[in-house]
Amino acid sequence: MDVFTLEQGRLPLLLSLPHDGVMLPPELVPRLRPHARAVPDTDWHVARLYGFARRLGASILRPRWSRYVIDLNRPPDDQDLYPGRSSTGLCPTRSFDGQPLYLPGEEPCAEEVAERIERYWMPYHLALREELDRLRGLHGHVLLWEGHSIRSELPWLFQGRLPDLNLGTADGRSCSPAVEQRIVGACAGQGTYSWILNGRFKGGYITRHYADPEGGVDAVQLELAQCTYMDEASTAWDGERAARLQPVLASLIEAALGRPPRMARRLAARLGNL
Repeated sequence: MDVFTLEQGRLPLLLSLPHDGVMLPPELVPRLRPHARAVPDTDWHVARLYGFARRLGASILRPRWSRYVIDLNRPPDDQDLYPGRSSTGLCPTRSFDGQPLYLPGEEPCAEEVAERIERYWMPYHLALREELDRLRGLHGHVLLWEGHSIRSELPWLFQGRLPDLNLGTADGRSCSPAVEQRIVGACAGQGTYSWILNGRFKGGYITRHYADPEGGVDAVQLELAQCTYMDEASTAWDGERAARLQPVLASLIEAALGRPPRMARRLAARLGNL
């Protein structure tokens, strides 16, 4: 349990936040370059941003350890999810800026990568599978929502500025057409944030691997541009930006679940009272 935390909810909804962790093993820190020790490629504050999902009744799974230890959203064989594009891999050795993370000669060897898979990757994925099975057993179906965020401009990974909301359904394969249509409708109706479906980010390993629409598991990934809820330069939480975004996030999740937007309305009403 030192690898992740799992809060079990009552709805057919599992929120997975695989890049929320910030911890580094003490023995790893001296091997990293100084800039890497601050884990700049974290999906900053996503657990806080999705705090409303707890009140909604979601199960929430999040790691303790940084993606620099191991990327939980990559396959264990490190197969490229986006062939032909820049990628950081299962045990990253470069940052999102393309800069080396390790001091010369300190990169993990194949044996160390295998150890990290056993120590960090496997427990998270075992917990994810067991919670999906529990919720599907209770309800007959479950929505797996992959919550991510990234800096809005990263030339090494993509050109230009990223849209605010980047939805991924593996080109329509990871969820039913009805779920996809509902989240597209919610995006089109919100009118504040730019958005795209299956653009640069189509859904990583978790979305693609665990999705089984015919078997009752719909999976959706949302990659947020971090400027929508925080200051990207300092990585500081921005309460006003976050409060504006949270009703939209709630509306997307409730649409995916096929539920009336009750939580979205409550959050929007509270925002009006700030």
